[in-house]
Amino acid sequence: MSRNPSESFDVLHRITELRTARGISVYRLAKLSGIPQSTIATWYQKNLYPPIDKIEKVCNALEISLTDFFRTPEDLVAGDREDALLLEKWHILPEDEKKTVQELLNLLTDRNRKK
Repeated sequence: MSRNPSESFDVLHRITELRTARGISVYRLAKLSGIPQSTIATWYQKNLYPPIDKIEKVCNALEISLTDFFRTPEDLVAGDREDALLLEKWHILPEDEKKTVQELLNLLTDRNRKK
């Protein structure tokens, strides 16, 4: 592990942002990712940049791609920002609510096709 680079992208902040948006505790993230909670705590305590294989495990636990993890709003064009915000919200939803949204989208798209 190495020190977190001082560039504008803060990996630890991003992990916290994604985790809290989903209502996932550090303990739960550790369980979902298979990374010991003590390892995650050490990243924060020592401001360490997690290795890419651990970031990938965090991404898998949060159900996002590495690309989405490192993507910033500035990376997106206007239309993509809207899509990214929707996807961000989608990933936070529990499975039963995702099904409800899918059913609603199916109803709306079917209705629009018939017009």
